[in-house]
Order: sequence, then C-alpha cells, then structure tokens
Amino acid sequence: MKMKITTLIIVLQFAIVASWAQTYTVDASKSTLNWRAEKITGFHEGTINLKSGSLKIEKDKITSGSFTIGMTTMVNTDLTDAEYNKKLIGHLSSPDFFDVAKFPEAVFTITKPVDVTKSVTEVHGNLTIKGISKPLSFKTVIKKDGNSYVFNANSIVVDRTLYNIKYGSGSFFSDLGDKVIYDEFTIKLKLVVVQ
Repeated sequence: MKMKITTLIIVLQFAIVASWAQTYTVDASKSTLNWRAEKITGFHEGTINLKSGSLKIEKDKITSGSFTIGMTTMVNTDLTDAEYNKKLIGHLSSPDFFDVAKFPEAVFTITKPVDVTKSVTEVHGNLTIKGISKPLSFKTVIKKDGNSYVFNANSIVVDRTLYNIKYGSGSFFSDLGDKVIYDEFTIKLKLVVVQ
C-alpha cells in the first residue's frame, strides 16, 4: 500500500511540473519582420518571412525558445523600379551581404528567462547570421490574447559587421565617399505564438 501511495505522489508531481511547462508555437502567418538599412544617400527597407519557432513558458516565464528567419524570402518595399529592386535583392542575397544560398536561415535563440506578466520587458538572446552567433538584446511589448502571446519589438538594432558583412562599411573602408552603408540596420518584429 505504501508503495502505491509513493508511486501516486511521484505521478502527481510529474503532472504538476508538466502543467507548468507550456509550449507555444510561432504562427508564421500572423508574425511579421520588417527591416530597414540606411546609407549616406538614403535607405532601403522591406520584409523577411519568419519560418518557424517555439517558446517554452513555465510559471509565467519564457525559459527557452527560438525562431527561424527565412533569408531567401527577403523583399524590398521602397523601390518601384522592378529591375533595380531585383538587382538590390540579388546583391543583398549575395556573399557581399547575407549569402543566402549558403546560409538560407537566420536564428534567434533566447538565453535568459523572460517574464511574460510584464507589459514591457527586455529579451536577451543570440542571433545567428551566416553561421555566426552574437548576443542581441531588445525591448518588447507583450500582450496576452486568449491562448496566444503577441510580442512587438519596434527597434531591434543589429550591427551587420559582427556577422562578417563589411561591404560598404565606413568602419573598414576609408575611400567610399557617399557610398557608405551604415553598419547597423533595424528590425521591427511582431511575433505571434499560440498553444
């Protein structure tokens, strides 16, 4: 009888722990990622699709998670000339920049717990681009909507040179004149996750 009670207690403990840990899946159809890169003479901007991802939430904290960005889905939205638009995306996709044929995905992985009860909080993680992982943190607004969470981060700043993307960088080349492309680009992210 004592053995049965002990077994029952262990089963209940596992059930309680399991109920604390909930997995949320990224809804790629409702999530968006906008990018903007600036240079001395102007800027370019566009979108990239999120492919997949998941978050594990325990006791109102994200304890682990990641999401994957499909680099081959990069689109420019500011150029109306179709030929110039295609040329720009081709260059951004080339080894000069993101080399998407060799590195078709970028990944962000959470490295510190995130309190989802706060309306605004800091997210810490590692961003991997071109096979290079570097720490990245940003502020996000969190909204719970039924069985889903929505995370909005309006200004994620990424230094491309940390990922060996040096083309047109004034930090590495001194004779570029007005052709300098700034090292940092920004991302506006809306991440929707559902159970």
